[in-house]
Amino acid sequence: MTALRVLIADDEQLARARLTRLLSAMEHVTIVGEAKDGDEVLARVRDGGIDVVLLDVQMPKLTGVEAMALWPADGPWVVFCTAHAEHAVKAFEVEAVDYLLKPVEPDRLKKALDKARQRETKERFSDAVKKHQAIARLPVQTRQGLVLLDPRVVTHAVLEGELVTVHTKDASFLTDYTLNDLEQRLSGGSFERVHRRALLNLEAVTRLEPLETGGYLARTVNGGSVEVSRQAARDLRKRLGLRKGPDDEG
Repeated sequence: MTALRVLIADDEQLARARLTRLLSAMEHVTIVGEAKDGDEVLARVRDGGIDVVLLDVQMPKLTGVEAMALWPADGPWVVFCTAHAEHAVKAFEVEAVDYLLKPVEPDRLKKALDKARQRETKERFSDAVKKHQAIARLPVQTRQGLVLLDPRVVTHAVLEGELVTVHTKDASFLTDYTLNDLEQRLSGGSFERVHRRALLNLEAVTRLEPLETGGYLARTVNGGSVEVSRQAARDLRKRLGLRKGPDDEG
């Protein structure tokens, strides 16, 4: 049996020491390192060579859930470790392999690692990471460093020239994302592709002004404006339960 490569991620030294002691007593387990905060976890995961992360929920910088949402979709399995039973709900929401209550007991830890060995678990986890990337944070690289945007503050994104600008209620960011990238990351919420060159957060819209083309000009809370195509306008009217326009079907 191939050894399971495990990363211990917890900001408390005593918790890391306990997990190290328990793992060292188990067969077919290799401890590949430790991480003390969310940023360090994310960096280690992106370097690869990890099968399972024993991940504390509450950590400095990025929480365990936020860190998990940012790493690759084919990243390692997660077993959440928490002192609070209510955090188990969050573990189930993101479809982690398991969750362990502190102080972690050896039998529960072994069962969690056995679950992680199952191929079906890894496949479910990979799908869950892709699905939940959109609801965590949107990482945007700037000259000052990596900005983690809450999707709720994003009003719209527009392709201008060859690059996409992401607009929030307070700022704008030139990014390397394509609109397709953003559409996937922000799917499942209030974001709609309203034009081949624009993605719009419907919750940020204050007014829809009709255009001669049959579309709209959407005004956003930050004073921005986004063109809504004729086809997108028809879909938008259906979604909002509005009266049909002259070119709507049926």
